Amino acid sequence: MLDWNQNDLQKIEAQLAAYVEDQGEPLHTEILSSMRYSLMAGGKRLRPLLTLAFCRLCGGEAEAALPFACAVEMIHTYSLIHDDLPCMDDDAMRRGRPTNHCVYGEGLAVVAGDALQALAFDVMLRPQTLQLAGAERAAKAAQILAECAGARGMCGGQAIDLLAEGKKISIETLREMDREKTCALIDAAVRMGCVVAGANEEQLAAAKRYAMALGLAFQIVDDLLDLEGDAEMMGKATGSDAAHEKCTYVSLLGKSRAEELVKSMTEEAVDALAAFHEGTEPLKALALALAKRQS
Repeated sequence: MLDWNQNDLQKIEAQLAAYVEDQGEPLHTEILSSMRYSLMAGGKRLRPLLTLAFCRLCGGEAEAALPFACAVEMIHTYSLIHDDLPCMDDDAMRRGRPTNHCVYGEGLAVVAGDALQALAFDVMLRPQTLQLAGAERAAKAAQILAECAGARGMCGGQAIDLLAEGKKISIETLREMDREKTCALIDAAVRMGCVVAGANEEQLAAAKRYAMALGLAFQIVDDLLDLEGDAEMMGKATGSDAAHEKCTYVSLLGKSRAEELVKSMTEEAVDALAAFHEGTEPLKALALALAKRQS
């Protein structure tokens, strides 16, 4: 996405591929193929890149944070597989190609998503990971991811989204839904990087503030792109929010006010980085770039 993260991106891609490599076990070939299909489909890799960036920002070694970076991407990917299912958003395209269930069937798509979730915690708690990061820091990072992915995090936000379909909800409910559904995993990504580096409480609080503001801006841009984005550029269908009668920042506030909120949240994310004093320019640039993205 930006020049500053290309080296990290290559490391993430290589490590993700290694984690889902087919070891020549015939009975596991299909599920691993399904897992690889979605995990290695590209995308921004925003969350794992943030894990490495915040680890480095807090004085840690990115190598120690790499398993945690991969873990958060596995959780994100499993959520996308499930989100695309007919019982959820029923999407046929993701990242420019057919969604997982359209290729492997609904049953295997569900199981592949489940397996990616389990693999995320496996890689964070393997002996080699504990040796790199330290057992206490690894356990804390894993706990953060579990909390942010669960009923009061990503899954909770998805549940609010499902229950709100076809209903008029308040801006407060929408904000809480997006804090959980979108922001929580970004929060997990940045705080895991901090924890692996041994960050202090002030740094953890600042990282969380950055993540929550960045995540909300990211979600509002998603809402705007669903309304008027280019489907080919985005690699998925647009107009799904309206089709599912979902309340969004655009439908509740209007396009102009939604754009103003993106600007405000981006400024808040940038302001949060003041707690780190130096080395924050790439993260500032990332926040500004995401606010103007077209896909």
